[in-house]
Amino acid sequence: MLPAGFSEKYTRLLGTQAPAFLASFDAPAYSGFRINPLRQPAPTVNAAPVPWSPWGYYGKVAGNGIDHVAGLVYGQEPSAQFVGTVAAPKPGERVLDLCAAPGGKTTQLASYLGDTGVLVANEINPGRAKILASNVERFGLRNVVVTNSDPATLAAQWPGVFDRILVDAPCSGEGMFRKDPAAMQYWTPAYPAECARRQREILTEAVKMLRPGGTLVYSTCTFAPEEDEQIAAWATANLGLTLQPIDRVAGIAPGRPEFAAGAADLALTARLWPHLVAGEGHFVAKFQKAAGDAPRVKLAQPRVVGRAEAALVTAWWQDTLQVPLPAGTMYAVRDQVFVLPVGTPAWDHIRVIRGGLHLGTLKKNRFEGSHSLATAYPAASFRHVVAVTPAEYASYRHGETLQRATALKAWVLLALDEKGFALGKQVNGTIKNAYPKGLRV
Repeated sequence: MLPAGFSEKYTRLLGTQAPAFLASFDAPAYSGFRINPLRQPAPTVNAAPVPWSPWGYYGKVAGNGIDHVAGLVYGQEPSAQFVGTVAAPKPGERVLDLCAAPGGKTTQLASYLGDTGVLVANEINPGRAKILASNVERFGLRNVVVTNSDPATLAAQWPGVFDRILVDAPCSGEGMFRKDPAAMQYWTPAYPAECARRQREILTEAVKMLRPGGTLVYSTCTFAPEEDEQIAAWATANLGLTLQPIDRVAGIAPGRPEFAAGAADLALTARLWPHLVAGEGHFVAKFQKAAGDAPRVKLAQPRVVGRAEAALVTAWWQDTLQVPLPAGTMYAVRDQVFVLPVGTPAWDHIRVIRGGLHLGTLKKNRFEGSHSLATAYPAASFRHVVAVTPAEYASYRHGETLQRATALKAWVLLALDEKGFALGKQVNGTIKNAYPKGLRV
């Protein structure tokens, strides 16, 4: 049952469309997923494509299936995929996903960037930031920095730094009522206005981090005009932003100027209504910041790995992989070694959860590679690939060792159906389990 006051509000706002809109909440929610264009071999997909998403399809993915575990697919609601399509960063750009957890839009933005540029994915909630980092790892992303700070702290550190910013704002969640009925429990008629106050605060800080002439995409998963058209109108009036057109397909509707004092440019925004599209509810606005002189960007300078430590990393890498070490600065945080994406801005006062590709751990006189490498590189990049059966795949993910009748002594990539999912150390016929304990099932 819809919360009290909701039906009355949208009956008033939508008029003759209200019956179809309200009836849509009795229909099943849509599910979707995206394939990862950065990984090969691509999974076989027998599903209908999402018309507004280059890599999107309708359907569900199995959380413990090899395609999901190996980072070849990411489950994401179809309408949510439109946000990344609108943002569509260009290769080489410096991009900020300001409210990024759990990572669906981050992984989609990264799909556009490839392994170029740098993508900062921020989440203010520490627990959700860890989930975000885990999804970044599973998707095999090398050029992503995951941070855990509030927007004001980021803005003080990064004025005018980013070419493109996505603000997928915390909202009243009306568009997810069908998918997540629990969202109805905290909705009240006053809740959208409360959320709008927070959205204005977030956008005020976000625009400070956008370079002159840069692009900012704002999105919500709510129908509330207070959080959608009215926020877009406020942003153009107060933040030096100009609305840009959005390509709309397959039933995606223009924004409603009458929801915000009739400003004609609000029709450039986009609404995904559940009675008009095959997906849940979303709102998207695309802005451009006024042109001007871009400030000089101070780059991050973490502790570079010493010569002896770098030699250990290089030796392990050359024994295990047959591709060059990734470009960027190799640096250490205590005993953990990472490669910093080229162009990463300085993070002096920002909490960093994951700064680029995690290479592995420095031990006494040796180095051990990270689980991240199993999904960051295709199977063809590794010198030793061990094919496993479905039963062995399940056993290894549970924490068991595997047996092979060979004298090989080396780190190996384990693969099911040629899809790498984990590293292991083979010694005297036994493949020792290196699967992270936090991921075991």
